[in-house]
Amino acid sequence: MLQHPTSHPYVVSQARNTSWKNTLVEGRAASYAVAGAGAPVVFLHGYALTPRAYDRALLRMAAQGVRVFAPSLPGFGGTAELPPQERNLAGYARWLGEFLDSIGIAGPVTLVGHSFGGGVAIQSAHDLGPRVARLVLVNSVGGAAWSPGGGDVRPIGERPLWDWGAAATGDALAIRPSVAGLLAITADAVGNVLRNPLAMWRLSHLARNADLRGELDELAERGLPVTLLWGGDDTFIPRASFESLRIALRNPTVVTVAGNHGWLIDDPHGFGTAMGTVFGAEQTQPHTPAAVTL
Repeated sequence: MLQHPTSHPYVVSQARNTSWKNTLVEGRAASYAVAGAGAPVVFLHGYALTPRAYDRALLRMAAQGVRVFAPSLPGFGGTAELPPQERNLAGYARWLGEFLDSIGIAGPVTLVGHSFGGGVAIQSAHDLGPRVARLVLVNSVGGAAWSPGGGDVRPIGERPLWDWGAAATGDALAIRPSVAGLLAITADAVGNVLRNPLAMWRLSHLARNADLRGELDELAERGLPVTLLWGGDDTFIPRASFESLRIALRNPTVVTVAGNHGWLIDDPHGFGTAMGTVFGAEQTQPHTPAAVTL
């Protein structure tokens, strides 16, 4: 079993804004946001977005006494696309390791991933080993299960594109962010489609077919602390997929909140509270599974 480092103390602090920085990863451009001070937390954004859409959520998380690093994933937000042979989850995980090297983070990090970013986070935790001290999955892909109409559970690859589209539309319409948040989401999604439609298509294929149950099972075997944050009204990532994640992880800590797939954008304060619960639980009862409803 891996030996995890002693946890850092987390205290609520004031993080007033994010700053944007640029770096080179294997000679290619990459952009990332930074906020707060404290133990390093790396946040991976969801499909079609960049960290800018999560700005308020990142600040709320940083206010828990951590330093947040949020890279734009390859192909989005000013970060160069991966080489063709690397355009898979393993390639994204390897890129993340190189990104951490480029910004001088050698020690273990808490890795937080939302939606497609959760899939990248799972693969990264699996492939990067002791560089990841804790994993937090927020309405993540990777469970590979779908239950049409609440009936029999079927492989996620059988879910038709129209159903994905309908769920995404319904979920998006349910989000009620501020004007600034809405503008950030719109600018991210539209800008990414216009700049790199092929990358959008490739990522949608990866997200729709991601089956990471084997990687999750190995993470459970290693004893890596994993928390599932789940917006209980999510229709984009079906409940069956969430349950598949939970089963593969052998009863991890689960924090359930009110909200849909993009709840952390809609409710950054609630996201900050949920992450405070995650950090606090690791301080008081490390490696102890729990079920929390906020």
